[in-house]
Amino acid sequence: MSEATSLATITLEGEALTRLSALQEADRAQAVADLQVENRFLPAGAGAGPFTLRLSIQEGRLVFDVRRTDETPLKAIVLALGPFRGLIKDYQMLVDSHMVAVEEGREARIQAIDMGRRGLHNEGAQLMIARLDGKVDIDFETARRLFTLVCVMHQRV
Repeated sequence: MSEATSLATITLEGEALTRLSALQEADRAQAVADLQVENRFLPAGAGAGPFTLRLSIQEGRLVFDVRRTDETPLKAIVLALGPFRGLIKDYQMLVDSHMVAVEEGREARIQAIDMGRRGLHNEGAQLMIARLDGKVDIDFETARRLFTLVCVMHQRV
């Protein structure tokens, strides 16, 4: 990972983060940890990084507040959540199904749900890349992890 094209820190903002299930908290922690180890994130016209990202959902929109590591604001990228809503809803259904399968001790069902989650995350990554096209250069794994964070931030109470 080149520092010139990477995120140094990722901060999630929003009250939904205080109401996460154990699985959602594990997804959030893993996505952030993976992003901190390796990512490709280069905002168009921002010059060399590394960058700091404050990710939030505000008024039904996904906000990427991109800054220098000294917190100097660079740009805000605002995306409508509409295109993501169906995938987010499916993610929530899979999280709910996973919790039930764990409670019931159904190992085969847990494995099937995990396969579904992987496919869903891949689809979300493709959508993230498309929505950020021309705004931020990201790779597939970075997009996949950002999609995970969006799902966690958008979880219902």
